[in-house]
Amino acid sequence: MSIFPKISLRLEVENYLKAGFMNKEVVSALGKEEAERKFETLLQKLSHPPSFTTVRVNTHLASVQHVKSLLFDELQKVRAHFCHYQFNGLSFPILQHPDLQDVLLIPVIGPRNNIKQQPCEVIVGAQCGNAVLRGAHVYVPGIMSASKFMKGGDVVSVYSDIKGKCKKGAKEFDGTKIFLGNGISELSRKEIFSRLPELKGVGVRMTDPVYLSPSFDNVLPSYLFLQNLPSAVVSHVLDPQPGEKILDLCAAPGGKTTHIAALMHDQGEVIALDKISNKVEKIKQNALLLGLNSIRTFCFDGTKALKLDMVKDTDGEPPFLPESFDRILLDAPCSGMGQRPNMACTWTLKEVTSYQPLQRKLFTVAAELLKPGGVLVYSTCTVTLAENEEQVAWALKTFPHLQLQRQDPQVGGEGMLGAGLSSEQLKRLQRFDPCVVPSQDSDTGSLRDARIEDMIWLANKDCIGFFIAKFVKCKST
Repeated sequence: MSIFPKISLRLEVENYLKAGFMNKEVVSALGKEEAERKFETLLQKLSHPPSFTTVRVNTHLASVQHVKSLLFDELQKVRAHFCHYQFNGLSFPILQHPDLQDVLLIPVIGPRNNIKQQPCEVIVGAQCGNAVLRGAHVYVPGIMSASKFMKGGDVVSVYSDIKGKCKKGAKEFDGTKIFLGNGISELSRKEIFSRLPELKGVGVRMTDPVYLSPSFDNVLPSYLFLQNLPSAVVSHVLDPQPGEKILDLCAAPGGKTTHIAALMHDQGEVIALDKISNKVEKIKQNALLLGLNSIRTFCFDGTKALKLDMVKDTDGEPPFLPESFDRILLDAPCSGMGQRPNMACTWTLKEVTSYQPLQRKLFTVAAELLKPGGVLVYSTCTVTLAENEEQVAWALKTFPHLQLQRQDPQVGGEGMLGAGLSSEQLKRLQRFDPCVVPSQDSDTGSLRDARIEDMIWLANKDCIGFFIAKFVKCKST
């Protein structure tokens, strides 16, 4: 059995998800038992991190091989840091993805069941806990509770309060908590809670985590961008070309924006919109750090990005005239039900289902802003049928001038049954569902013996839940 439970959801939300994954078309194709098994596997997988950490090389500044060599040296330092763990001759191997040449993969080892829990405890919030499972140390703002007599230098066990019940500054916590591993406290309990909110640095340095994954804090920051595998696929599917004018309609924090600019060799114009100002600043910081000059950012609501009065566009700022862009990426706001690890989601059904209307508003704007012959890519980081395949079916019906296209590279699986799309249409979609991978504990032995082909297959399958659709706007006759 796994040391983590399946993701904790409100019953109404779990039933909603289950209805999508066990709709009539799916049950008819797979059988009820197999459909139910896949759904239960999904719930288990969502609470665990993906099997690989994915980093994208900024090819605008350096070659992949050069960065791979630099990263190898950095990971040897990380390996030495985990002094309590016996590697049995293993290091962190670095794989270059065969279909995504600018993507490097580093296996995650775990979950490990033989870590001795310590009497001195630190409780962290759920978001902090999720970050620790993906290789991060514990930063002070994420600490909710610490044992009464904890001192700097103590070996402590770190737990995640997945239901958000722990009070800030508590000396003990008896609620639901999930063990994340052991670390060394950088500060005493008194230093942590008497100097908040000023303290921002590392509070616990993880030395023996349940999931052994390298931290990428300040590792080759101009050369590497930490990015989930499907998120890197999206920009390749968009296939931006030098000299084009491209719109990233919901761009923050800028991972895909900067990837687009790098793929077009920083030649052309990438317009990045987001309606939250501090997120726009993050896009600017990332562009500056990665040395990209073709990106223009605007704090602007994407649903209002279409100019309705048809006055000539003279300033190049939003809103824009119809048919202004060669390619558009709509990485839409979504319920995020594919994010991993996520051990608990407290959202109501109303919140989960609130995104479909917003996605349709944004899609309508994108369809108008796209030039004839242009490419529109729609993506989400969720697994719901309503935000993915149902949106494609709606788009094809609403916008007859849009045609669903095959995708290259095709790394994920085909779309899910249940939205009335044809078999050929489903093959033109990419759905990343971790439920295709059997839910089981992993260990270093399987990593040692695995072939590269098997590891790439696992990286493609055991990632976050994600969805991609690609459309082309027909030229007028």
